[in-house]
Amino acid sequence: MRFYFHEYAEAEFDRVVEYYEDCRHGLGMEFAQEVYATIDRITKFPEAWSPMSRNTRRCLVNRFPFGIIYQVKFGSVRIIAVADLRRRPGYWLDRE
Repeated sequence: MRFYFHEYAEAEFDRVVEYYEDCRHGLGMEFAQEVYATIDRITKFPEAWSPMSRNTRRCLVNRFPFGIIYQVKFGSVRIIAVADLRRRPGYWLDRE
C-alpha cells in the first residue's frame, strides 16, 4: 500500500527531524528512520491500530514520543500528522 503526507504533516516531520538533529548529530536521522519504520508497519497492516475517530487511526513511533495519525483513503495511507504526544491533543483534527 502506498502512503503520502498531508502538507502540514510533512512540514512538521521536517521540523522535528531538524530539532532532533540540533539536539545531537544523527538523532534527526534516527527519528526519521523510526517514523518510516512506523509508516511501513501502517502500510502493511493499516487496520491494526486503534481508531481515534471514524476515519482516523494512530500508530506510535518507537523510541520517540510521537504518533503517526493517518487515514486509509482510496487504497493509500494518508499521513495526517506526525504528532508530538506531549502537546495539544487533537490539533490536527481540522486536517481530516
